[in-house]
Amino acid sequence: MSYGFMDIAITPSVRRAQAEMGADHFWSDFKGHREFDRFTAQETAFIAKRDSFYMASVSETGWPYVQHRGGPAGFLKVLDDRTLAFVDYRGNRQYITTGNLAENDRTCLFLIDYPARARLKIYARAEKLALDADPVLTEAITDSAYGAKAERIFRLKLEAFDWNCPQHIVPRYTEAEFLAASRHLLDKVAQLEQENASLRERLDLRRKD
Repeated sequence: MSYGFMDIAITPSVRRAQAEMGADHFWSDFKGHREFDRFTAQETAFIAKRDSFYMASVSETGWPYVQHRGGPAGFLKVLDDRTLAFVDYRGNRQYITTGNLAENDRTCLFLIDYPARARLKIYARAEKLALDADPVLTEAITDSAYGAKAERIFRLKLEAFDWNCPQHIVPRYTEAEFLAASRHLLDKVAQLEQENASLRERLDLRRKD
């Protein structure tokens, strides 16, 4: 049976917290679409534009850990409607996420588009693969132009996803996004500077005459 993100997230303690805040009826009587266990074109397009995400895991001692993962835009690949994969690049070499997932393969990903104030949450199970374990997969998801050192592949099997409301997401822009949004202003400034230089040159010539 298909199910959604909240079917996994809501536990007895979560229900008690919802009841304390008077919000339990929102989810016990929820009549909307819940079957978020297959990626659609909307999720695929959103994921393809991301250059980073946050990945949660849990240690053998029960402590949660959240790590940032980054790379070229689209480095997190949608292989099919229930499978993701990405090349894991070398970082600070603590390998906390890698170790946690070897013991408990459950993970949660947060993907955020700050300018659009959109957030996609993904529950998945993670599988670590050596770079030479599946050469076809490795070649398909590796960006040879990216200079970081690849250490492994993570393949993720989707359990469920959900979209968050935009409330409290403050818009932030990368350098590339800022330059793209302000290109017309930068072009206008360059045009005015050129016109100003031309006027100064003509004024200087008149003064000399």
